[in-house]
Amino acid sequence: MKTIGYAAQAAGSPLAPFSFERRALRPEDVAIEILYCGVCHSDLHQVRNDWGWARFPLVPGHEIVGRVVAVGADVVGFRPGDPVAVGCMVDSCQDCDQCHAGEEQFCRNGMTQTYADRDRITGELTQGGYSRHIVVRQEFVLAVPEGLDLSRAAPLLCAGITTYSPLRQWGVGPGSRVGVIGLGGLGHMAVKLAAALGAHVTVISRTRAKEQDALALGADALLASGDAAAMKAAASAFDLIIDTVPVRHDVTPYMPLLDVDGTLVIVGQVGPLEPPVTVPFIMGRRRVAGSLIGGIAETQELLDFCGRKNILPDCEMIRMDEIGAAFERMERADVRYRFVIDMASLPLPADVGF
Repeated sequence: MKTIGYAAQAAGSPLAPFSFERRALRPEDVAIEILYCGVCHSDLHQVRNDWGWARFPLVPGHEIVGRVVAVGADVVGFRPGDPVAVGCMVDSCQDCDQCHAGEEQFCRNGMTQTYADRDRITGELTQGGYSRHIVVRQEFVLAVPEGLDLSRAAPLLCAGITTYSPLRQWGVGPGSRVGVIGLGGLGHMAVKLAAALGAHVTVISRTRAKEQDALALGADALLASGDAAAMKAAASAFDLIIDTVPVRHDVTPYMPLLDVDGTLVIVGQVGPLEPPVTVPFIMGRRRVAGSLIGGIAETQELLDFCGRKNILPDCEMIRMDEIGAAFERMERADVRYRFVIDMASLPLPADVGF
């Protein structure tokens, strides 16, 4: 099963066309023609091997929307032509307590990531959505609700579920007071989703420069973290803060903003933080937590919720051959708010396909 994608051959190398083979269909597999793939900041981290666990050659991409082109003999619920989606994982043991609880992302035996990981059966490298086709176990294929714009839905599979999951886990709803630190790919989804859940939403940004953008996305207010008086006045103003900052930073200034028993959830930075001062933790029984993505059931819940509410990320469509420039712009935060690759821009050679 031949296909084509864009791959990095080594850490830091530019992405370039790469022909490779997808596995033959197993009885429980779904073969998908990829139509659109979102560009996540973690794709750039993996290409550079910033986290130390990348495997090469590496085809990034874990925000995938496409259509079914073939199914294995044991597949139920999907048929050729169906619009489907794939997120950050493509397999898990399906047998541990976490898998049985619908939390496959925390599989005791390790989830299989969509790319830069090893297939559970063959050991071959998994390759992601910067390609024209993918083969995925049926339990990890998601249905795209009718009416949801396929060209904009892809970032829901990472940016969307990464912010939706903590909102759901901490019970956000009408009357909840939610702060969102940062207004990028993750932050703008956190704002849209928290607002749709009925929360009072405040964007926390260094200055007031993004105030109009924040309000247009559905926020109720913007708090400038560089304004000491405003920060003091906002003490104990939030039940939950979603921290989307993707680099090392200090969470201490944000902790007094939480009410008693409030939680700051880190979804952006994978790696070290500045050492915090514990006084605001202790004095308000406040906590810092982390959150990954959601399980498959929760991700389907997100897609269905977005379908009902018509919630979609703000996207800029690019061609596959523009990915290098997109990575450069993403690193400068020069995107509002998510790049999506139109995979039709990656031509198929005559001998490629299923």
